Amino acid sequence: MRRRDVITLAGGATATWLSWPALAQQGAMPVVGFINGGFADTYAVLAAAFVKGLGETGFSEGRNVAIEHRWAEGRSERLPALAADLVQRRVAVIAATSTPAALAAKAATASIPIVFETAADPVRLGLVASLNRPGGNVTGVTQLSAETVSKRIELLHELFPGAHAVALLVNPTNPTIAEAAASETMAAARSFGLQLHVLKAGTDDEVESAFAKVGELKASGLAISGGDPFFVSRNDKLAALAARYAVAAIGAGRAFAVAGGLMAYGGDITDAYRLAGTYVGRVLKGEKPADLPVQQATRIELSVNLKAAKAFGLTVPLTLLGRADHVIE
Repeated sequence: MRRRDVITLAGGATATWLSWPALAQQGAMPVVGFINGGFADTYAVLAAAFVKGLGETGFSEGRNVAIEHRWAEGRSERLPALAADLVQRRVAVIAATSTPAALAAKAATASIPIVFETAADPVRLGLVASLNRPGGNVTGVTQLSAETVSKRIELLHELFPGAHAVALLVNPTNPTIAEAAASETMAAARSFGLQLHVLKAGTDDEVESAFAKVGELKASGLAISGGDPFFVSRNDKLAALAARYAVAAIGAGRAFAVAGGLMAYGGDITDAYRLAGTYVGRVLKGEKPADLPVQQATRIELSVNLKAAKAFGLTVPLTLLGRADHVIE
C-alpha cells in the first residue's frame, strides 16, 4: 500500500485530537489507523463496508482522508506492536476492528480517539464505562455475538430434537470471546437437556482435529463461536471440514453457509463495520468518543444451506426454513 503523509498532533499524554474542520483549515489530510487481527484478503468485504461508512459522513479515501492498515494475520500477539506503531504515527483516529485489536488499541493510547468493532460486551471488556456514556477516548459498535451463540444451540436442537449432546468450537487464543461463548452456550445446552463439549482450536491443525472429534463424542452438531478473526478468515476451510467429517455445523455469519456450511446465525458483521466507519467519520468531524453511545448491531440473520442439508441426509423443518433470511439451494 502507498505510504501516506501522517498528521502530527500535539504531544503528551493529555493531547486532544484535531477535528476535521481544523485539519481542513490547515490543508492537511487526516489519517485513520485501521487495525485488525485477521488477513487483508479475507476481510476485504468488511474493510470495504468500513470505507462505505466513512463515505456516508463525507470522507473518501485518497481525496480527504487516508487509511493506514495494520493486519495481524491471525497472530494476536502482534497487535500491541501494531497499535503502538499507529500511536507513534499520531493517526487522527484508530479503527480497531476485532476484540483483540480493540484491547490492544486501548492499552496503547488514552488520547487518540478509538472506534472499535467487537463481538463481545465492551463494558465487560473494560473498553467503555457504559454503553450510553462510554467516557474516555473509546466508543464503537458491538455485535454481542456471545449472546447469539446460545441461539445456535437452540437451532441445532430444533434440527435434532432427539439429540443428547452438541459441541462448541472456540479459539483459546482469544479468551475473552471464548469464555463468554462457552458460558452462554453451556446455559443454553443445559436448558435443552444437552451435554455440551467445548472444543478448542487456535491453529489449522487443531481445527481439523476438533472436527474429527465431533463424531467420536457422538455430538449431533457443532456451533462455531462468532466474532473471532481466526474463524472469520476460515469460512471456506470450516465448511470443507464440516463436509469431510459429516459434521452438521452452524456458524456465525452468512459467509459460512455460502461456503457450504449447513447453517449460520448471527449479527450482520458487514453492517457493523459500516457503522464503525460512520463513527470514525463523526469523530473526524469533531465529535468526541465519550459523547457517542456504543451502537449495537441489531440486524440478525439466519442462513440455511439446503444443498449441505441434502448431503447430510437432513430434512430442514419448514418452521425453521420459514424464519430463514437466506436459503441457499
